[in-house]
Amino acid sequence: MCGRYAQFRDADDLVNVFRIQLVTPDAAELLPSWNVAPTQAVRIVRDATDVSPAPIRTLELARWGLVPHWAKDPAIGSRMINARSETVAEKPSYRGPIRYSRCIVVADGYYEWQAPEAGRRLKTPHYIHRADGGVIAFAGMYSLWREELMTCTILTRAARAELAELHEREPVILNSDVIDSWLDPAITEPEEAISMLELAPPELTHHVVSTEVNAVRNNAPHLIESATLL
Repeated sequence: MCGRYAQFRDADDLVNVFRIQLVTPDAAELLPSWNVAPTQAVRIVRDATDVSPAPIRTLELARWGLVPHWAKDPAIGSRMINARSETVAEKPSYRGPIRYSRCIVVADGYYEWQAPEAGRRLKTPHYIHRADGGVIAFAGMYSLWREELMTCTILTRAARAELAELHEREPVILNSDVIDSWLDPAITEPEEAISMLELAPPELTHHVVSTEVNAVRNNAPHLIESATLL
């Protein structure tokens, strides 16, 4: 799963990585964060068809936690920060977005909490990131609620062997050669979109970090540094 992550690169760096054509002012001005939490504003990349006749690749902000367009209360988004890829085409909240509203949620790394060992009370936080230091492209979906609130969710799948020791689920991370297809608004068949989620992700690595990351109020670069827990 993914319940907390880090996103601290400049918008200019992301423009180059994702070949972005339009950066919204709020996305450009978003401050770096080493402890992004649900319901906060996050950066997404999408091939927008609502700003020009031809799709334009944009970097913009969305609130983390998808709110379906038919929802009466946006508070529902706090329970929809992740979407299971195995059932995404079946759930009423996700059937539309998997066809028409796919995006990339941009990150530098994310956190996962390993179950405590014998004698320990707290779970052990790990910081997971690309082995090559590259940007993480979470497979995401977005929704515009009442034409005023852009929201998003991150897709998850069963954890691979090297991450299963931390948690049974992991976020879907796309390789660079899949991104264009994932964002392509011309692809509207759920089966075709879902098949991309099953492709091999980039190589990841992880290390133990301080339990300071457990508290959202803590937000500084040292949170992603390796730590030894006593």
